Amino acid sequence: MTPRRIVVLGVSGAGKSTLARELARVVDGPHVELDAIQHGPDWTTPPDDEFRAQLASATEGPVWVVDGNLAKLTADVLWHRADLIVWLDLPLWVVVPRLLRRSAVRIARRTVLWNGNRERLDFLVGRDSVVAWAVRARRRHLAEYPGRLALVGVPWVRLRSAAGVARWLAGFSAASRHGPAAR
Repeated sequence: MTPRRIVVLGVSGAGKSTLARELARVVDGPHVELDAIQHGPDWTTPPDDEFRAQLASATEGPVWVVDGNLAKLTADVLWHRADLIVWLDLPLWVVVPRLLRRSAVRIARRTVLWNGNRERLDFLVGRDSVVAWAVRARRRHLAEYPGRLALVGVPWVRLRSAAGVARWLAGFSAASRHGPAAR
């Protein structure tokens, strides 16, 4: 059966939202970005119970694709309800240039993100930059995800290259069109 409830994990710049949007199109369901729930106006964050309630509400239906991490807030609410978890574990030499390019464009264009937020120049430099965040998050994911994913009891796939993501997505899309659960 083709998975209809999918969680996409990975560090910033790994391509989570891009893949999740495409998967949502393939399974004909909503795409839920955890960042849209997590980042309120002026980059505020909701209390954990409010975040979990919003996430549960956004994933009530039988079909959804969620992208983001926040495992400590989402795993117990979401992962066990998924049909598939996809972990984008791309190397930093791929992720960092993507992050720099994406943030630079967002800053230059003053792109409005979730809830009216915009990236600022300090997102690119310093201890709390998006790059530093991605490096720390990748270390954390490498240490935590294999064990967490093994225990959750849901099929999962770990993709380690952009080419691997493209091949996997092509296979998933073809299986969705021609598989037993295709509509």
